[in-house]
Formats: sequence, structure tokens, C-alpha cells
Amino acid sequence: MNKVILIGRLTRDPELRTTGSGMSVTRFSVAINRPTSSQNGGQPQTDFINCVAWARQAENIAKYCTKGSQVAVDGRIQTGSYTGQDGQKHYTTDVVALNVTFLGSRSSQDGSSAGGSTSYSQPMPTYEEPQDLPTTDVTENIFNDFGNEVALTDDDLPF
Repeated sequence: MNKVILIGRLTRDPELRTTGSGMSVTRFSVAINRPTSSQNGGQPQTDFINCVAWARQAENIAKYCTKGSQVAVDGRIQTGSYTGQDGQKHYTTDVVALNVTFLGSRSSQDGSSAGGSTSYSQPMPTYEEPQDLPTTDVTENIFNDFGNEVALTDDDLPF
């Protein structure tokens, strides 16, 4: 069984792209705080999990989410590889988001919005996983389109 459930905040605004075959895709990263322990002096630690969404789900994420938005991601882990422009082989691990629930935005944390979730002027669409998701070969080409991984700066952190 390959099942992942994450709750965290987006580290940057999602960017919607389209493959050569016309399918929508967005890549995003979710920051998730680990429970503190006395071993690290009580300092919180954060994991940054790379995610990818396809088709209508990708369009909805790009439309309704921004940096700092809290989301619940339900999906599966997928590994892949690609050869970079430098000729080096790079290995990837991503969560393929099959269902993303929008829990709230960063602005709802400061009391400007009542409740725990963000309200939108339109009802949120439902999403069912399409049966024709791309294979790893298509994903490898997507990684080349997005370029090499970029180191995070303090401006990329959602907190």
C-alpha cells in the first residue's frame, strides 16, 4: 500500500504549467512541523515535502492556494529520476496529490476570518483522480521543464 496524508502550509505560491500534451500540472512544497523533543533542545524542526498535482486538481490548487495556505494532501509517493543539464543523474521523491483539501490561509490565522477554513465566493469543486495520469516518463520530462532544485531562502518559509 502506498498512501500518504499530510497537513501543512505551502512554502511558495503554486505555479500552474501545462505539459506538451495539454495536461495541467503544478508542483508545490508543504512545510510540516515535527513535534519537538528534548534531544534537539526543544527547537522545532520542519520537513519540506515536495508534491505534484495533475489535471483539475492542479488548476484548483493554483487558483485557490498561495504561500502560507494550510492544506491537507492525500496521495501517494512516487520516485523518479532525470538527467540534468550538467549530465548528472538526479533522483526525485514526490507526493502525487490525489486529493487536496484547503484548510485555510495564512490571513485566517490573524483573526481576519472566522473559523478554521477559508471561504471562497464559488463552491469548491470536487475532484476524482483521472484514470489517465501520466507515467514516470512524462514526469521525468516535467522535472526538466521546471529546472534544477532551488535552495530555500528565508523568504520561502511559510512562517
